[in-house]
Amino acid sequence: MEKTLKKILKESIENEGNLISILQDIENAFGYIPEEAVNWIAGKLDINPSRFFGIATFYSQFHLSPRGKNIITACCGTACHVKGSERLIDGLRKELGLSANEETTKDMEFTLEKVNCVGACSIAPVVIINRKVHGKSASDKLLKEIRSIRDAKSENK
Repeated sequence: MEKTLKKILKESIENEGNLISILQDIENAFGYIPEEAVNWIAGKLDINPSRFFGIATFYSQFHLSPRGKNIITACCGTACHVKGSERLIDGLRKELGLSANEETTKDMEFTLEKVNCVGACSIAPVVIINRKVHGKSASDKLLKEIRSIRDAKSENK
């Protein structure tokens, strides 16, 4: 981890980066922002780690815990909610074996995240699976997509 952080810090200094760009680089390197990475960078820059965590918790693009290999983003905006996004999320949770307070499967294969709006209200409800937008989503289609990802993983073993 330290080798990666040294590289991030060096590039940030050379390119006159800021706290957000450093956090983006950390997230890109590790898939999330580990607390020990923030503490290390903050110590090197003599900046209170709370400044980093304040930014990381403000912007939804940052994640403070490890995420699954496959990311499922469910929109919970007004249009999606009215069109049944909560039912879709409940079905996805059941399929993935996630409790109400879990986001990531124990095998680290899937993370199910809820967001306030993805800006695609005309095709509500919207679920994004690995950056592929599924508009006018239906449970059967989403579950089929999840199962195909699982099947592909099984075939690659």
